[in-house]
Amino acid sequence: MVAKNYGAAVFGVDARIITVEVTVVQGTKFWMSGLPDSAVKESAHRVESTMKHYGYRMPRQKVVVNLAPADIKKEGSAYDLPIALSVLQASGQLESEVLKDYVIMGELSLDGALRPIKGVLPIAIEARKNQFKGFILPKENAREAAIVNDLDVIGVENMKEAVDFFEGSLSITPLEVDTRDVFMSQLNNYDVDFSNVQGQDNIKRAMEIAAAGGHNVIMIGPPGAGKTMLAKRLSSILPPLSLHEALETTKIHSVAGKLGPDASLISTRPFRSPHHTISDVALVGGGGNPQPGEISLAHNGVLFLDELPEFKRTVLEVMRQPMEERRVTISRAKVSHDYPANFMLIASMNPCPCGYYNHPEKECVCGPGVVQRYLNKVSGPLLDRIDLHVEVTPVSFDEMTGTNKTESSAEIRERVIKAREVQIHRFDKKESLHCNAMMPAQTVKEICQVNEAGKTLLKTAMEKLGLSARAYDRILKVSRTIADLAGTDEIKIEHLAEAIQYRSLDREGWAG
Repeated sequence: MVAKNYGAAVFGVDARIITVEVTVVQGTKFWMSGLPDSAVKESAHRVESTMKHYGYRMPRQKVVVNLAPADIKKEGSAYDLPIALSVLQASGQLESEVLKDYVIMGELSLDGALRPIKGVLPIAIEARKNQFKGFILPKENAREAAIVNDLDVIGVENMKEAVDFFEGSLSITPLEVDTRDVFMSQLNNYDVDFSNVQGQDNIKRAMEIAAAGGHNVIMIGPPGAGKTMLAKRLSSILPPLSLHEALETTKIHSVAGKLGPDASLISTRPFRSPHHTISDVALVGGGGNPQPGEISLAHNGVLFLDELPEFKRTVLEVMRQPMEERRVTISRAKVSHDYPANFMLIASMNPCPCGYYNHPEKECVCGPGVVQRYLNKVSGPLLDRIDLHVEVTPVSFDEMTGTNKTESSAEIRERVIKAREVQIHRFDKKESLHCNAMMPAQTVKEICQVNEAGKTLLKTAMEKLGLSARAYDRILKVSRTIADLAGTDEIKIEHLAEAIQYRSLDREGWAG
């Protein structure tokens, strides 16, 4: 007898249905085909231990397990449960006509308990797409899968519960989650707020412009000036996630195994802050078993790189292409995975190794040429891809102890949302464009028109600062965003002037 049920394999951020076939014939040993990796092959021992624990017998004949389609690699331990149920069915110990109606996934421990698995959300989406009735999975993952509507999500704690459910001796009510209710209840649930930041009005203004247009930012300033504090609050002024963006973000974190127990939907913009010792694979993704990296985990949110020059140069350089294309492709000999990477980059750095170059009170002790060598750790092409260069100065004692009420994140977010609405209307006929920072060169020429006075100002800035063509485009994009915040269709000379001042690192002689 050939027993069949269904599991799924995750490739990139999507899933594919896998047929688990088992037959018991004359012979010996446990055989597995279908390109299983070591973790899948080792399931034989976990399955046998689990069956003995619950009083079932492991067939002492030849057991053949096939994972179809057999030409794509199967990875991970999540095939334990469907293999175990198929062995029981093939050996006549489980009789059920409804196994074929469910996608089944779960890792077994030696006593039959189920451990949580990765990639539950894309599997649930694929199960609904293929019109399966339900999804049997570890109970800890049930809330994550339950955000997919029109699919019976059955969370079980061990193999025995799954067997009893299919035999009809145990009734399990499918878990239901009101996706929109979960989404709306956590939509603006941020732990930080701009109202806690005293002073730094010019930096807040730069952050507002960055959020309104989706621009990348680098902050240069001495230690303790508030760079990290400001960066952590950027997510709180970005427009709220749409439901589609929330599902897309949750899929990536699900595949990477970053969702906690009983987690469901990510409703707030992600904020990722990797340490400067990170490798290039950990940042962009990849590995023997390809996984999304930090830039994909920051999709639809913020990637914060603190102490930018301390990152290895190779790590920073691999970001250049994903920053332009807003996705990263991990290619292997037989397979290629695409991971979305539409993130806002916020970087911070000291102006020199000692941290006090250009400080209003403390003297820099770095020798001649040291400052320039330090800044040269960050390549010109990478800086060209960062729209706003902002100098952060220390907050004075009077500002820190002042009682003036500062704007909250909610107040700033209102202006950001209005500016984004203008951009959404502007790009409504261009599917790949959502904000000013995403405009290609041709669109910049069409939309960012300036008058003669503006052209003269730009020419002077280009000549004196030695700006590249890409930096020229960045200035036009930022000025377009500033005009959107001001509520004007025309890019005025004051908008251009403000955009030009956000190119600090391009100024000749900035570092001596």
